[in-house]
Amino acid sequence: MTSPSYTVWALPGLGEVRPGDNLAKLIAATTPGLVDGDVLLVTSKIVSKAEGRVVEAADREAAIDAETVRVVARRGTLRIVENRQGIVMAAAGVDASNTPAGTVLLLPEDPDASARALRDGLRDELGVTVGVIVTDTSGRPWRTGLTDVAIGAAGVRVLDDLRGGTDTYGNPLSATVVATADELAAAGDLVKGKANGLPVAVVRGLPHVVADVDENARTLVRSGADDMFRLGTSEAIREAVAQRRTVREFTDEPVDGGAVRRAVAAAVTAPAPHHTTPWRFVLLESAKSRQRLLDAMRDAWIADLRRDGKSEESVAKRVRRGDVLRNAPYLVVPCLVMEGSHHYGDERRDTAEREMFVVAAGAGVQNFLVALAGERLGSAWVSSTMFCREVVREVLDLPASWDPMGAVAVGHAASRPRERAAREASAFIEVR
Repeated sequence: MTSPSYTVWALPGLGEVRPGDNLAKLIAATTPGLVDGDVLLVTSKIVSKAEGRVVEAADREAAIDAETVRVVARRGTLRIVENRQGIVMAAAGVDASNTPAGTVLLLPEDPDASARALRDGLRDELGVTVGVIVTDTSGRPWRTGLTDVAIGAAGVRVLDDLRGGTDTYGNPLSATVVATADELAAAGDLVKGKANGLPVAVVRGLPHVVADVDENARTLVRSGADDMFRLGTSEAIREAVAQRRTVREFTDEPVDGGAVRRAVAAAVTAPAPHHTTPWRFVLLESAKSRQRLLDAMRDAWIADLRRDGKSEESVAKRVRRGDVLRNAPYLVVPCLVMEGSHHYGDERRDTAEREMFVVAAGAGVQNFLVALAGERLGSAWVSSTMFCREVVREVLDLPASWDPMGAVAVGHAASRPRERAAREASAFIEVR
């Protein structure tokens, strides 16, 4: 049995590519000796040049801005962004190398269309059916160094889905999908190099990857819903803060207690006075405990409202506001403890001391809500437990020193929360 093998080489003699050039004709003129089943690997730079994607740009940053759809991560001047082609890479793929001073190269507007056009052109020029991959250099999460990846493809099986098969030991393969087009791009870069003036390579010996298939390099881009690392650290924090919404309707989907505990771990990193830890979080994970607490709180509210002279209609309306807690599959009662606080014997200073601890408790609750949003859990902070603290302490068997600071309904949102009205930060700022 012959061992599988392939050959890869770079095409010499292509010369400088200029706007308007026909790449298929230029490649055919090098007498490449292409045969059916070969894969042509073409550096995006020459595709961009032929398509006139060379632009004057005294400021490369402005060109990056123009090509950026979304900032994924930023560190100093380095930006990892999603560009107009849907690809996540440094500087949106805008390149100031191998182009005249004062200009930059943008990526092809539609790399898959570019690959199709080149494939068709080579068929017309040389009468061969080949696969074409347009490549560009990219870094990778978790790994140091650069490699070429496929940003455009035509006539190539870009992915090899092995799920449903077995390995050599008979073990089922349940998650293995090979990025064939990226592997081919990297193989071509080994012979093209980054500074050798050899922008085109050929792979021969893998005819099974070449076919008239409706696949393209866009398939290689992981969708937002499947991307666990969609944002950099600081961007993820800002996104979680921005996405935190009050959710009042939840599905029946159970809440992962581990996710809530991770949110508590974030909550207790909040600042606090005197190196204290003024937060406690009571997790109501059983339906029985939630119902017992909410029934007791409801009875206390009704008694208070009737004492205030409210009509039965008004009482019923106000009690219904607590439905967000009753309908949630998970409740958390954050509590304030004053352990470590100072007592001055002076009303003004003692009031300020408690206020410091209340602010710290609020910071902890905010951390908790934002962390829940980061866990893709909806939440609603409701102040109700603060109006019947004695009842809450009794039902939950809490120490007398624990002050319930509202309750947090937690669950999976039944629908997308309404968009928050825009708030201009400058309206809340005074500068002195």
